[in-house]
Amino acid sequence: MRQIILDTETTGLEPSEGHRIIEIGCVELINRRASNNRYQQYINPGREIDQGAMEVHGITNEMLVDKPKFADIVKDLLEFIKGAELIIHNAPFDLGFLNNELSVMVNGKSPQRVEDFCTVVDTLKLARGMHPGQKNDLDSLCRRYNVDNSHRTLHGALLDAEILADVYLAMTGGQTGLFEDTHSHLKNATATNVVAPSDIRRLDPNRPKLPVIPANAEELAAHQAWLEELDKKSGGKCVWKKIELTS
Repeated sequence: MRQIILDTETTGLEPSEGHRIIEIGCVELINRRASNNRYQQYINPGREIDQGAMEVHGITNEMLVDKPKFADIVKDLLEFIKGAELIIHNAPFDLGFLNNELSVMVNGKSPQRVEDFCTVVDTLKLARGMHPGQKNDLDSLCRRYNVDNSHRTLHGALLDAEILADVYLAMTGGQTGLFEDTHSHLKNATATNVVAPSDIRRLDPNRPKLPVIPANAEELAAHQAWLEELDKKSGGKCVWKKIELTS
């Protein structure tokens, strides 16, 4: 199962008012585990950034002068997300901007849409269903699920995608700490399955064999009930149940 956590930064709040995307950040998950694949791109929007938006993400007009236009990067972006399940917090906002960019490219004539390439999960909608009546913005979810976002002084598309990955995994199965400092060596790795030397602990080859104790009927039933709960919370996307069905 391939999932892409996606976030954008923009010049303002409404594409209908001519606002454009200025940064896209994506994090790839394979079977709920982070790969080394990232996609980040700053984009020259061809217009000024609203002051209010600049105060949120800290991206200035001067920073984007030499950056490519959306049309220059769209092929690589669509290739990266094609066929994946997109995980987006407040998906209508980001999809609205992405689909607007695709529409601008063809002057509004039968444009392609992101939904033509991917399925989409909105974590804001998911969170509202799980925590009705509570704050469900990304910062609130970080506090609720003990996800460290202390390094997030300004918004950033890739940074927010990495934080959302932690939150999403916690929301849908209790897995946290995907980008903890103890695994920071994975962030900039270029090869898959990279392990830092300090993480390797050698075991004595002559150590006694560990006893194998099969689960009893009560434990198997409890395990099955937990899988059913995970499957329900994730909207039918519990990887362990899929493995169970194919094994």
